[in-house]
Amino acid sequence: MQQALHDLWFGFGVAFQGTNLMWSFFGVLVGNLIGVLPGMGALSAISILLPLTYAMHPVPAILMLAGIFYGSQYGGAIGAILLNLPSHPPHAVTCLDGYPMTKAGKGGTALGITMICSFFAASVGILVMVFASPLLTEIAFKFGPAEIFSIMLLGLLAGSTMSRGSPIKGVAMTLFGLLCGAVGTDVNSGAFRFSLGISELTDGLELVAIAMGLFGVADFLLNVNRMKIISSNTRLRIRDMRPSLRELKEAFWPMVRGTGVGTLFGAMPGTGPTITTFVAYALERKISRTPEKFGTGMIAGVASPEASSHSKTQVDFIPTMSLGIPGDAVMALILGALLIQGIQPGPQLISEHPDVFWGLIASFWIGNVILMVLNVPMIGVWVKMLQVPYRYLFPSAMFFIAVGVFSTQNSLFQIWEVLAFGLIGAVLMALNFSVAPIMLGFVLGPMVEENFRRALLLSRGDMAIFVQRPISATFVALSALLIIAVTWGAVRGRRRAVLQPPVGAAAAASGATALFKPQAPAER
Repeated sequence: MQQALHDLWFGFGVAFQGTNLMWSFFGVLVGNLIGVLPGMGALSAISILLPLTYAMHPVPAILMLAGIFYGSQYGGAIGAILLNLPSHPPHAVTCLDGYPMTKAGKGGTALGITMICSFFAASVGILVMVFASPLLTEIAFKFGPAEIFSIMLLGLLAGSTMSRGSPIKGVAMTLFGLLCGAVGTDVNSGAFRFSLGISELTDGLELVAIAMGLFGVADFLLNVNRMKIISSNTRLRIRDMRPSLRELKEAFWPMVRGTGVGTLFGAMPGTGPTITTFVAYALERKISRTPEKFGTGMIAGVASPEASSHSKTQVDFIPTMSLGIPGDAVMALILGALLIQGIQPGPQLISEHPDVFWGLIASFWIGNVILMVLNVPMIGVWVKMLQVPYRYLFPSAMFFIAVGVFSTQNSLFQIWEVLAFGLIGAVLMALNFSVAPIMLGFVLGPMVEENFRRALLLSRGDMAIFVQRPISATFVALSALLIIAVTWGAVRGRRRAVLQPPVGAAAAASGATALFKPQAPAER
């Protein structure tokens, strides 16, 4: 306890250094702005700014990327509450009660509740990081190659089967990501793999190019024809954002429960923020005495999902930093940024790079305070940003993507990589494939392969090593249970679809019944 507080104090000393504080503020500001704009999330922003970290010190680089991540979470709530515009999937739940509050003249109250819930939930998530990460580090020292492979296997399966859409599609995208990670020179044999005779591919595909293509270019290609300008007459004053004492009491327990849900899901790899917010909202509606009022402007319908989203955002860093296992695509990008800086996430991170770890934790609190102060006067600016025509946003963003990826290694070939993955991502998203598992597979693939080979070398090729060691056997069993659960759910869903008549057939039958039913005289 005392040691953790001492380390946290050291982290505040790192985070309050001038350069680190400036980059943390920049990340929060950009994340907030990106969160407001529809179609651009933390993935797009981090992908575009990732080349900037090549020339930066590791501490300000990670503080900036983390600020973008949790800054975008609050920015997404602004469009959902004020304009019924879920800029990102996790905030679709917030629209259900947030926008009715705005129509009732309580949009400022909803934003104030969101601000308070985000700070409370983030603080709880930070405390969990402070006290849980050292404990996880002690446990992680017992992990050998077999255990690391098994837990990464579970992370890959969870990330692919729990992603949006069909689990089979998620697994297919993860396998595609693993294939992309295998491109290049084999570390052990020195042989070229999947390079297609192209010399630029002998060093493998670039993380920056794949990220910018899948999450930057692909999103813009899908939305390039969106010409509609969003209009809003919403006017907010600072005093409108101060909830009353009664409203605070009404939001308190939903905020606590939402924080608990987000903390629980944050420690589980593969569970995205969308799942978390929907579970939190469903829980509030289930235990409410007036569930029929949800969707009409209930404070609990805003407080709980927003708290769950922010607590999960903070706790997501625990498995990424302590074990080197990203929970989702954003964490995979941040993990990639650490690897670019020559920092290996895992049990040794806290002891070898305490300035990165504890500076990051302290910056969370500083960044969330900046968010609270920043959003009070800037709400009107964010609403105006939503009215910028997309035809101006698209070419400017594409220009910065091209400049950013070229600046990493001064290679035009990487720009072609961005274009290729942008087209691939756009086609996959148009076919309802989730591209996030590709990033997960690409980042984890080389580490999975390395630990798999090391484990087999230690066991002289005996595959039984993965079930003979208790920790490894536990994660292998959990992976098998996850596969069984997903398969069983798919089979049950298919059976229901067979037993129930198709929607079109039911509609046709009801239409035929109505056709031969005697009609009542029309009202005059």
